[in-house]
Amino acid sequence: MPPIDTEQQLAARLAILENPETQDCTVYRADEQDPEAEEVDLGDAKVLFCGPFEAPADWDAAEREEYFGDSAPELFVNARIECEAKPGSKSHFSVDIGDYVAAQPGEGEVVMFYVHDYLEDDTGCTYVLLRDEEVLE
Repeated sequence: MPPIDTEQQLAARLAILENPETQDCTVYRADEQDPEAEEVDLGDAKVLFCGPFEAPADWDAAEREEYFGDSAPELFVNARIECEAKPGSKSHFSVDIGDYVAAQPGEGEVVMFYVHDYLEDDTGCTYVLLRDEEVLE
């Protein structure tokens, strides 16, 4: 696949950041040096939920079981996430598999998600997030 050009990346980034349906979120990453330590706060971002994750129709039962593990398939959602910091700045970050996303849908509610997977195309990354069923206030 040819590399994504910067104009396309910028347009995709702005489309997420300027979308009125995005939610504020904070992204966290586990400390690789100390798994028992608190997660590192990477910074603020915007998350746009794009609906439930649908397993490809050609996946067999074993592939589905491997992908979903012990989690209910309905807890998996597709989302676009963009860091609010300017690309190239010290505070800019990219979301990666294993990160945690604390979405703030409103009124003080916080919903946690685990970044399970992602798919990249010419419009950017679509992340597959696994919702933590525990609601934080």
